[in-house]
Amino acid sequence: MDSDFGIPRELSDLQKLRSQYQPQLPPCLQGTTVRVEFGDATTAADPSGAHTISRSFPHTYGQPLAHFMRETAKAPDAQIITEHPAIRVGIVFCGRQSPGGHNVVWGLLDALKVHNPKSTLLGFLGGSEGLIAQKTLEVTDDVLATYKNQGGYDLLGRTKDQIRTTEQVNAALDACLNLNLDGLVIIGGVTSNTDAAQLAETFAERKCPTKVVGVPVTLNGDLKNQFVETNVGFDTICKVNSQLISNVCTDALSAEKYYYFIRLMGRKASHVALECTLQSHPNMVILAEEVAASKLTLFDITKQICDAVQARAGQDKYHGVILLPEGLIESIPEVYALLQEIHGLLRQGVSVDKISSQLSPWASALFEFLPTFIRKQLLLHPESDDSAQLSQIETEKLLAHLVEAEMNKRLKEGTYKGKKFNGICHFFGYQARGSLPSKFDCDYAYVLGHIGYHILAAGLNGYIATVTNLKNPVNKWRCGAAPITSMMTVKHYGRGHGAATLGKPALHPAAVDLKGKSYVLLRQNATRFLMDDVYRNPGPLQFEGPGADSKAVTLCVEDQDYMGRIKQLQEHLDKVRSIVKPGCSQDVLKAALSAMTSVTAILSVMSSPTSGSTPY
Repeated sequence: MDSDFGIPRELSDLQKLRSQYQPQLPPCLQGTTVRVEFGDATTAADPSGAHTISRSFPHTYGQPLAHFMRETAKAPDAQIITEHPAIRVGIVFCGRQSPGGHNVVWGLLDALKVHNPKSTLLGFLGGSEGLIAQKTLEVTDDVLATYKNQGGYDLLGRTKDQIRTTEQVNAALDACLNLNLDGLVIIGGVTSNTDAAQLAETFAERKCPTKVVGVPVTLNGDLKNQFVETNVGFDTICKVNSQLISNVCTDALSAEKYYYFIRLMGRKASHVALECTLQSHPNMVILAEEVAASKLTLFDITKQICDAVQARAGQDKYHGVILLPEGLIESIPEVYALLQEIHGLLRQGVSVDKISSQLSPWASALFEFLPTFIRKQLLLHPESDDSAQLSQIETEKLLAHLVEAEMNKRLKEGTYKGKKFNGICHFFGYQARGSLPSKFDCDYAYVLGHIGYHILAAGLNGYIATVTNLKNPVNKWRCGAAPITSMMTVKHYGRGHGAATLGKPALHPAAVDLKGKSYVLLRQNATRFLMDDVYRNPGPLQFEGPGADSKAVTLCVEDQDYMGRIKQLQEHLDKVRSIVKPGCSQDVLKAALSAMTSVTAILSVMSSPTSGSTPY
């Protein structure tokens, strides 16, 4: 075992207090029985990809939803599992570290021991590389003692995020067979859970007895769909960042002479930037999704910021705070095209110092226009998912540089008569990633760990643990599991001359919904945020008292609870079947037929691939 993993932490007084907090469990997870009700078979959210997904995942596609029920629930078809033989389960951190990850391990361990004290939990050391190398640590309550409700992934560690190649998949299968594992729980985001689905399919195909379970843990908040309302870590990240942003807002208001450009983590989607804006009310946020939808160029974005600076100067305000998601750089059309050329040359083995000379004329012109520091960052090798190294590209410095140049130009031309522009840049990411998890993330992660056991006890493979109705108290949370394949989509990628290539089925990062209630709320307040300095400081992360039970604004304003609605629909259909039986009156039959004809006609239109309906 690597000596750095699993060693007791030296805890501060606050950490000790947090380690004593016992997360809550919903009623459906309490007790020593597992009560599961299976719904109908699932399908793909996008009907156009259903055939491709079912062909790629013949053993795990189309499995039913699973709802875990409390003992008193009226569910005559529910299976009650009372026999719990001792099992061996492995758990691995595959995604980037996210506050609350340790509580998934804790919840799984507690569930294993409650149902059979002889069960064993093995943690793989060093993420997916530890899984492949079969390096394990038996997780016990003593080992976990100083990691409960703590941030980081240092109990087990993590490395690169993928278990994807044939060699990696075969090595993972060998590890599970050699260690005699009944279950493998994979903690991570879209990439990790896509790999979990592939592992589950391969294991089923080769009749490996190990069941694979995914858990949605990612600070980016982009593993979001009809089954998954939010991810472990997102709540904490946004609260910690919002406090830092608010502190900067207060500083800006105090000195009244600086514009702060703050870039936030979140990968391709802008969920973190949107949530932090709604919590702390900075003057401006530029979402990657807005830029992509409107095809805004670098010049357009620069002009938008400069116009805002000039409008504020008209009110004698020479300060402000502007938020930028790290995925913004890839959403700017001409920069994205430049990155595609660079990455293509890198894949061909062209050395970094020769790339600029091999770019197309237009790409070369843009490359030479950019400041030297950005050029170096654009030349970095792409990530495992072929995206740019977003955390290393200082978009905030680029925009501050361009805005300053444009404001100086306007000042010289006389079109701007205010004070000189001063920009200060920050990148908030790693500061929040290792934070103590919020009360919500402690509870959510612990509950997901318990659900992981329930999934294994029900004999399910290729499922992700889900909790819906999360904006309500824990005792009202709905716990269940959904096949990972039901969350997959198939993307078409252009490859020049109008050609398109069909991508592999995968979980893809969910973008901010520009028609969703959260975005509408942002737009309703955008002018007020820009001009009126209505900065809001939520303060430090709260564990008790006011603010301890607050949840993400984006979670609370959206109307979700998909699993609950599926259950309600099933109940209505059952009622229709019980009322409209052979022998019922003509009037009842006619009314049912009329209503059902209308409903099926509407649903057929809404669910067609060309209707443009969103998956959630």
